[in-house]
Amino acid sequence: MAKDRKPDDARPSGGATRSGGGNPKRAKAGGKGSRTRPPTQVVANAQKRPWGLIAGALAVVVFAAAVITYAVVQVNEANAGKANSVDDIAGVESWEDLSQEHVQTTVDYEQSPPVGGPHDFEWADCTGTVYDVDIRPENAVHSLEHGAVWITYDPEVASDEDIETLADLADEPGRMLSPYEGLDSPISIQAWGHQLKVDSAVDERLKQFADLLTFAANLEPGATCENPSFLENPRVAGETGPATSAPDDMGAPPSDGS
Repeated sequence: MAKDRKPDDARPSGGATRSGGGNPKRAKAGGKGSRTRPPTQVVANAQKRPWGLIAGALAVVVFAAAVITYAVVQVNEANAGKANSVDDIAGVESWEDLSQEHVQTTVDYEQSPPVGGPHDFEWADCTGTVYDVDIRPENAVHSLEHGAVWITYDPEVASDEDIETLADLADEPGRMLSPYEGLDSPISIQAWGHQLKVDSAVDERLKQFADLLTFAANLEPGATCENPSFLENPRVAGETGPATSAPDDMGAPPSDGS
């Protein structure tokens, strides 16, 4: 008995055989227009950023910048009124080629108060010392030779408040304060070769002068400002005669006949 045949419409169209047939619209593998499945994309988990550490680091940077800015501002403010030379201080008078001779007599100085010149063998203590007597200029000038700044005031004009203000300024090693009879201005401040006269104890130029010139003179390197014997018994203006217990310039007791 013959096997039933499949209807014609069940056969591949176009007479294509089973072995060579296929969809004519499909290109051969690897041909133009071929479509391949894209490779599987592997999505890696992104690492989480350490936002806490980043925020902390930024905070430190901002804080450091603020501190530096503040420090710069403070330094600028501190230096705003600072003098770099005597030329920066209005009103300062200066003298050069002043004698450094040691004498045992009264000296007739060109300036009043004097700023240098011949002076006594003994120097006035200048360790932030505040005298309440008019000390002998010949001793004060020797202190200037050691680099001291000498602040003087007219006792007939200065108030207690003025004296207190000047005492605060003098309260530094290398400075001293005393009244000065017959002063031609309320206040005068001296260093070796330089002088400034002002009308007010709060004149900012006084501090500029003192800060610039304290120990600026280097006329006797190694010389001290200490003189306990003078501090205990200061010599006053007009007193004559040699000192009997003055140390030498390096602070040692005097030798016989000095």
